[in-house]
Amino acid sequence: MNEPDPDHDRAAELRIQIAAYDEAYHGRDEPMVPDAVYDELLRELIAIEVRRPDLVTPDSPALSVGSAPNELFAPVEHQVPMMSLDNAMDLAELNAWHDRVLKGLEGSAAPRFVCELKFDGLAVSIRYENGELTQAATRGNGTIGEDVTHNVLTISGIPHSIKNAPEVLEVRGEVYLPISHFEELNRSQIENGQTPFANPRNTAAGSLRQKDPTVTASRNLAFWSYQLGQVIGGPAILSSQETFALLEQLGLPVNPEIREFSDFGQVQEFCEAWMAKRHDPDYEIDGVVVKLADLTQREALGSTSRAPRWAIAYKFPPEEKTTRLIEIDVSIGRTGRATPFAVLEPIFVGGSTVSMATLHNEDQVAAKDVRPGDMVVVRKAGDVIPEVVGPVIAERPSSSEPWIFPTTCPSCGSGLERSHGDANTYCLNRTCPARVETGISHFASRNALDIEGLGERTVRGLVEEGLVRDVGDLFALTKAQLLQLLVADTSNETLVNNLMKAIEEARERPLSRVLIGLGIEHLGPSAAELIARRFGDMEAIAKAEATEIEAIAGIGPVIAQSVKDFFSDTHNQSVVSKLRANGVRLDLVDGETDAPQVLVGRSVVVTGSLDGWFVSRDEAKKAIVARGGKSPGSVSKSTYALVAGAEAGQSKLDKAADLSVPVIGERELRLLLETGDLP
Repeated sequence: MNEPDPDHDRAAELRIQIAAYDEAYHGRDEPMVPDAVYDELLRELIAIEVRRPDLVTPDSPALSVGSAPNELFAPVEHQVPMMSLDNAMDLAELNAWHDRVLKGLEGSAAPRFVCELKFDGLAVSIRYENGELTQAATRGNGTIGEDVTHNVLTISGIPHSIKNAPEVLEVRGEVYLPISHFEELNRSQIENGQTPFANPRNTAAGSLRQKDPTVTASRNLAFWSYQLGQVIGGPAILSSQETFALLEQLGLPVNPEIREFSDFGQVQEFCEAWMAKRHDPDYEIDGVVVKLADLTQREALGSTSRAPRWAIAYKFPPEEKTTRLIEIDVSIGRTGRATPFAVLEPIFVGGSTVSMATLHNEDQVAAKDVRPGDMVVVRKAGDVIPEVVGPVIAERPSSSEPWIFPTTCPSCGSGLERSHGDANTYCLNRTCPARVETGISHFASRNALDIEGLGERTVRGLVEEGLVRDVGDLFALTKAQLLQLLVADTSNETLVNNLMKAIEEARERPLSRVLIGLGIEHLGPSAAELIARRFGDMEAIAKAEATEIEAIAGIGPVIAQSVKDFFSDTHNQSVVSKLRANGVRLDLVDGETDAPQVLVGRSVVVTGSLDGWFVSRDEAKKAIVARGGKSPGSVSKSTYALVAGAEAGQSKLDKAADLSVPVIGERELRLLLETGDLP
């Protein structure tokens, strides 16, 4: 009787799983699991095959690249194989690769390294013959790809013909969907009652592999070139620097964030710096590609069956992982909006442990069809609220039932209502404890009245004890009431004294901060400052007509009507009266009230750190708003100028260059604030 062989059984299981995932990802653009899960499985298989060479099979995914081409497209044979990259999941693995490179190049000149951003898109190869684009293909299995020529021709950044080109020039690069276009596409999907797309990468891949090129053309895809394949009749290329120089010279788009280093410590710093800035560009990246800069040294190191030894991908921590969805609950916000959220088995993703994730609204739960008990994909991008992307259908229990949105408020028991044409459901009970608590927490938050020490637990206690029914009651609280609520040992009064001091200081906050704290729908910080500066006190704002508010440059009809509706409500009037009666100043205007209105109707974006004329970027933004201008967070066609300080965001600089938006420094900004004109 044969002895059990766990390695044999596990390797066979992994090969089946990975092959299925490859087909879904590369063949159908429908990934079944996040990249991080796939990487872990592939690494496990590679480890088994390294430990047990006798278990290696000719069809092992560890030896192959991608998947077989889709039969809907004509096959294209790559004259030079399009290989994959090995991954380094942390600095230790990156250093281990560096050690292998040094050992492999022993006796050679000290290597230099080129660092490129690792784009999360779709690898393609574009072939030019005598300067004309003749063919474009996906990577496929590395040897045979899919003919997507007609679709690639619709991508505006890819030239159809190039001057002074070699007889044959094969350009390798990445097709991607800019994040701004992805968000715009999803807004359109939702407005038309269609399911939004999952992420830019899958959308880009699906868009490129359309049978109808007009669909591809409508998606605003973009392209970065980063390598050469077959070249006939071209100049001798000896380094990555010469490669990129040739690509740029021929009019191919090359990413600006490419750096070359001789010190490997600088390579590590580059990787760590971009891990912190991964959300700055208008395109998704999931790591940094590190390569040898010298092409002769690359040739000396060679490749394995699936990846070059002279390059490696330093992968950022995953922002998508799978976990179990335990249950779906509903939270009630300050406006009464009922938001479903997933209670999850805790999972470390995107740099933190996640145990809850938003599901947005009833329609989104239905569209994603996530259910209690499902294994689900969870995404967390930086500081963005975690969200459930969708279920892993293959692992759904057979007893699963669709989740039904509740009809009553989980906090107060009142009926939940949803108006025709509105995606959101609301609890309309103003005295609902959840509404009151979230409203007070918002009022006390840093961007509003900034009442330090008034956390969620304290707010809940104040509401439960009946001490606070709305934000106006905060300023009538006594020390004795807070002592009774917060301090078991009345000899320890520090906590209460600090909170009383914070409440007292909050009475003197600027009018714009009070407006934000009131939670007026659609009203953000910039608009609140414009309105506060125009009317000067709360009473004048409350009496203003919507047309008067809309007349302020930078205020649209939606915000104007929302402000008017808020102050027309008798409950809100009562709250404002209570604030005034309890000593809150409602006439303090922050900033320069008499500043010349030289920037009316102009949008000035500020990026980077300022340390010359202005103490901070926020101070510069306030100065712009004080002069009637707007200072949004992103560059657009309507941007009048971009102010660039130290360490300015490269994506904003690139966008400004693309749109021919003037880029100025602090000295030019000072002139702009004085005259409204650019130097």
